[in-house]
Amino acid sequence: VNWCSALKTAISDIEVDKKELTGRTFMTVPGHTGRYEFGVLVSFAYRVEGSDEEVVVATTRIETMLGDTAVAVHPDDPRYMHLHGKFLEHPLVPGRRIPVVTDSTLVDMQFGTGAVKVTPAHDPNDYECGKRNNLEFISIFDDDGCINANGSPAFQGMKRFDARNAVIKALEEKGLLRGVKDNPMVLPVCSRSQDVIEPRLKPQWWIKCQDMADEGLAATRDGRLELIPPNHNVSWNNWLSKCHDWCVSRQLWWGHRIPAYLVYVEGAKLPDPDDQNNWVIARSAEEAMEKAKAKYPESKIQLLEQDPDVLDTWFSSGLFPFSTLGWPNENAPDFKAFYPNSLLETGHDILFFWVARMVMLGVKLTGQLPFSQVYLHAMVRDAHGRKMSKSLGNVIDPIDVTEGIRLEDMQRKLVLNSKNAELSREEAAEQARARQAQQKDFPRGISECGTDAMRFALCAYTAQGRDVNLDIDRVVAYRNFCNKIWNATKFALMNLSDENHSEFVPNTDAKVTGKEGPMEQWILSRLSFAAGQVDDAMREYDFAKATTAVYSFWLYEL
Repeated sequence: VNWCSALKTAISDIEVDKKELTGRTFMTVPGHTGRYEFGVLVSFAYRVEGSDEEVVVATTRIETMLGDTAVAVHPDDPRYMHLHGKFLEHPLVPGRRIPVVTDSTLVDMQFGTGAVKVTPAHDPNDYECGKRNNLEFISIFDDDGCINANGSPAFQGMKRFDARNAVIKALEEKGLLRGVKDNPMVLPVCSRSQDVIEPRLKPQWWIKCQDMADEGLAATRDGRLELIPPNHNVSWNNWLSKCHDWCVSRQLWWGHRIPAYLVYVEGAKLPDPDDQNNWVIARSAEEAMEKAKAKYPESKIQLLEQDPDVLDTWFSSGLFPFSTLGWPNENAPDFKAFYPNSLLETGHDILFFWVARMVMLGVKLTGQLPFSQVYLHAMVRDAHGRKMSKSLGNVIDPIDVTEGIRLEDMQRKLVLNSKNAELSREEAAEQARARQAQQKDFPRGISECGTDAMRFALCAYTAQGRDVNLDIDRVVAYRNFCNKIWNATKFALMNLSDENHSEFVPNTDAKVTGKEGPMEQWILSRLSFAAGQVDDAMREYDFAKATTAVYSFWLYEL
């Protein structure tokens, strides 16, 4: 799982930010003091047991070598064929023998030394290698991100990045450090705490998804579910055809508590919470007790203890289409009236995290798709096509566009901490870059544009596809266009009043009077044509085509 030590919980993939490092970078880490080195590749040697020969491996997470249980080489690599099946000595964990295993999936013999350290409990790829080679899985971190007893007494209790420095020092003292060099990398960071994510093995509740995913695939293929635009079917098929099991446990205060109960049997030893056979799943404590008695008919149930974890937010969100309508009572008036729905509108970035899970859970729990159409809108980026982020200073608040904002007020929003908090060196540099970016892109701030212009612009921008490169000047242009409509309408109403200057009241129907001249007939025909274009476009969810029809009619014909 993705473990955030600062929050002490597993988090979903979408809550993990990818921070790109170009090389050696010093960073602060929540829960630590000082700054720590990232973006480097550390090489060190394992000595072959009973020999002076050594095998050199490299890693960007040197502290995880305390959990190494193998070194993998390619079976066809001639450099290591004589070492197949032999053992290496772990230099920092007394008594641990490190086998040399062959693995053509994990190892590219053309890369580096052709030897790869394997830490099955703390790396997804190593985990798969561990299963293929029947390796030991040794977890070396506790929930706080400190080294536990498995990581050698010399390092036990150290925070993981303090241990990083201590491991490098220990290897250097033993003459086994072979080098430290810059290494561009992507660092996984928790989007909420900014802590560095640690892959961990931890007993959690999981959902087997592939069968449910197959139902979602079948729904799009037979036309029962339509994705708009249809190009998103490619992503849909890629995700659902290889749908991994889903970890739904979260160690948070708020959320739907997991409906699992640990059963304590009177006179028996304490139940192992890591053994699924000691649990019952139920909607309530009363139902759990009935299931426990049925499971242990010859024993007396002493206690039921509900799992303190809560369900992943995306699981709770996946229930939304029907859980709000009286489900599981499918005869509830709201459920019968509003489920299934017709259309879902959302961003394409959560097609799998939310949309697919609503579909999977809807079909599994109700037997019906929760909706028949999904309109996936584009993601808004800045005028240069860059993702909006605080560090770039290019985040645009829609309220600032509708109401307008001065540059000075925009820059006040860049304050990352409270006035009494001292900014770290990285935060101060980030804030300075953001201020410069805002001064360049918004030298006079943002003019007041109003909600109509903002909405019109976003609809017009849907022609760009997956991403919207939002140029504020274009929103301002649509504000001016909206003003033209307003002024033209007021001018017409002013000239349509009668001789008594009473307010003009239009006919209640849209029929012609028969008194229209050629000019009036022509403009009515163009209005009818534009209205037809807009109607067709809205029916097809082609909002850019609809705005073009409106814009062209007013600007070039009226």
